Amino acid sequence: MAATEAALRTFFQSPRFAVVGASTNTQKFGYKVFRWYTAHSLPVTPINPTSKSITINNVEYPTVASLSELEAPTETSVSIITPPPVTLKTLNEAKELGVPAVFLQPGTYDEQVLEFAEKNFKAAVVGDGGWGSEGWCVLVDGERGLRAVGKL
Repeated sequence: MAATEAALRTFFQSPRFAVVGASTNTQKFGYKVFRWYTAHSLPVTPINPTSKSITINNVEYPTVASLSELEAPTETSVSIITPPPVTLKTLNEAKELGVPAVFLQPGTYDEQVLEFAEKNFKAAVVGDGGWGSEGWCVLVDGERGLRAVGKL
């Protein structure tokens, strides 16, 4: 089952966001996706267990090591930019914490991850669809989601 525009809207209706796999390396998608959230002035928490902070445009954003450190996980939609085995562990934690929606970037999932995400969350933006050639991507489809919920 592919994600739908409804899942995209549900994801962006959350009052908070987090990026698992946020990176200090400006060449990595974990950095680019986190930067996208900050560029759109969204309340976002970077999740990175090895870096204390991520700096974007001379602003330092403190990181947390895991989803369990989020202030309000039940109000937080989570973008994930990690390899499939890490993604599956992250999804298990997200489910336990009551995270409502997840957005899995291309390359972060396999069939097992895809099935788990679609079965266990109110909304899972993952798989075929979106406007990008590799499937749903925050960098490509995010603004459309924000517009759909009146945040842009």
